[in-house]
Amino acid sequence: MKIAVSGKGGVGKTTISAGLARIFSREGEKVIALDTDSSPNLITVLGGGQASNITPLSEMDDLIAEKTGVKPGSGYGQMFKLNFTVDDILDRFGIECNDGVRLLVAGSIKQGGGGCFCPENALVKKLLEHYLNKCDHTLIMDMEAGIEHLGRGTTKNIDVLITVVEPNLRSVETAERISRLAKDIGIKNNVAVLNKVKNAREKKIIQDKLSIPIIYTIPYSDRVTEADLKGTSVFDEDEYLINIMSELKQKL
Repeated sequence: MKIAVSGKGGVGKTTISAGLARIFSREGEKVIALDTDSSPNLITVLGGGQASNITPLSEMDDLIAEKTGVKPGSGYGQMFKLNFTVDDILDRFGIECNDGVRLLVAGSIKQGGGGCFCPENALVKKLLEHYLNKCDHTLIMDMEAGIEHLGRGTTKNIDVLITVVEPNLRSVETAERISRLAKDIGIKNNVAVLNKVKNAREKKIIQDKLSIPIIYTIPYSDRVTEADLKGTSVFDEDEYLINIMSELKQKL
């Protein structure tokens, strides 16, 4: 399966991405976790180390120059290659994490005035194209608050877009915006997972406001916050949450 996980910042998409990657791997799949967030923290929840020790691929100037022929910052407007290959990236830069998951920290795509058409973006987009369309691994993508990484050329093999929603209005509004964008670029299966839900009343309020089908609800847990403060993975400390991820996997 190819699964993209999005939602407003802070809703728990990184935790859910890591949990799904680990349960897919535990149950026999070859799994690549791809972190495309501008604040990449997926490695911690996967049990692979600390995010502060990782340089995203989009910030590796020598790699970008090797692949595109242009070093970032050398001046925009230069010609750079678009037909390069990335099938060696996993072996060179993949990080071994707990439960056999292999992680690639791609980094985010620059937007607007940051220089949309640049060698850094070319590398990240080529990675997305390769691992969505040409790779036989299960792919779990932890995305930014939106789906700007994705375009019509890379969506045909996405099996499902999970939008994570927590009990607040801004989260619901972000989810609806993501849903509209998903339809525009041809993603057929867009579903919601409710996270951090404390009671049935909260769940009912979100259900009434949200147009996206809800496939699973995850209760609020203090242990996720505690693990985050300690810089550890909650899935190495709480088997209950692994069981929740297994149930979510069955729903998918």
